[in-house]
Amino acid sequence: MKYLNLALLVLFPIAWFAPLLRAALLPWFGMDEISVISGLQSLWGTDPALALLVTFLAIFAPYAKTIGLSLIHWNLLNPSTLPVLNVLGKLAMADVFLIALYVVLAKGVGHATIETAWGLYLFTACILASLVIAWRTPTKG
Repeated sequence: MKYLNLALLVLFPIAWFAPLLRAALLPWFGMDEISVISGLQSLWGTDPALALLVTFLAIFAPYAKTIGLSLIHWNLLNPSTLPVLNVLGKLAMADVFLIALYVVLAKGVGHATIETAWGLYLFTACILASLVIAWRTPTKG
C-alpha cells in the first residue's frame, strides 16, 4: 500500500493537468479541453472565493492526505492522525461529484456539447485509490 500511495504523489499532478472534459458551446465549433488547472485559472479571474474553495478541494486536500498517509506508512507520523486524513479524503471526493454534476447539467442545456476525457477517470481513480489506501492503513503503529 505504501508504494501505491507514493505513486499517487506523481499521479495527482498528472491528473490536475490532464483533460477532464471537452466542451463546446455548439457541436460544430471546436471543443476546448478543461483540466483542473485550466478550470482553476478561469475561476481565479471571475470568482476568487470559489477558486480558493476548489483549489482546496481539488489540489490541497487530496495531496495533503496522500503526503500524510505516506508519513504514516514510513512511521514518520502518528497513525492517530488517520481520522483527520480521512476527512481530507472525503472533502477531495466532493469535487469529483461536482464535476459529474456539471456534466449532467451541461448535457441538459442542449446547446452545449460536453464529453468526458481520460483525465476525469484518472483523477477519480486517484481519489478512490487514496480512500482505499486510507481505509487499509492500520490506525495503530
